[in-house]
Amino acid sequence: MNDFDFLHGSWNVANRRLTTPLGGADTGSWEEFPARAVVRPLFGGAGNIDEITFPTLGRQGVTLRLFDHETRQWAIHWSDSRTGRLDPPVVGGFTGDRGDFHGEDTYRGRPIGVHFTWYRLGPDTARWEQEFSADGGRTWELNWVMDLTRTAPAGA
Repeated sequence: MNDFDFLHGSWNVANRRLTTPLGGADTGSWEEFPARAVVRPLFGGAGNIDEITFPTLGRQGVTLRLFDHETRQWAIHWSDSRTGRLDPPVVGGFTGDRGDFHGEDTYRGRPIGVHFTWYRLGPDTARWEQEFSADGGRTWELNWVMDLTRTAPAGA
């Protein structure tokens, strides 16, 4: 239940995002931009919330992660200041230092599979990746990578 304790604290985040997800092989340009995130624990480790600011994009986001005691899995929910809506969750868990989370959503009106991967890379670094599938999970396209570097521990 304490799988995400490593994430508590403050982080600088280097983002690399595909400009046109699911746009085909000829639209593979990437953009890079900074962010700052603060992650706070909830429910004694059975949840956390993070607030992330993307200063060059002029927007914010929030992630709510909750551990389901019955299923022993995490649900990760995202909301963005552009919409104010809570996206459908991705659900899963960790094996060692890698966490895999899957869900269903839509992208530009098209049903997609969503896969988040979390990597615990050490006490002060982590990586998050997002992939989409438009073919029922047969193929996946990596479209967003966040490299996190800790700037302060939880409670600092």
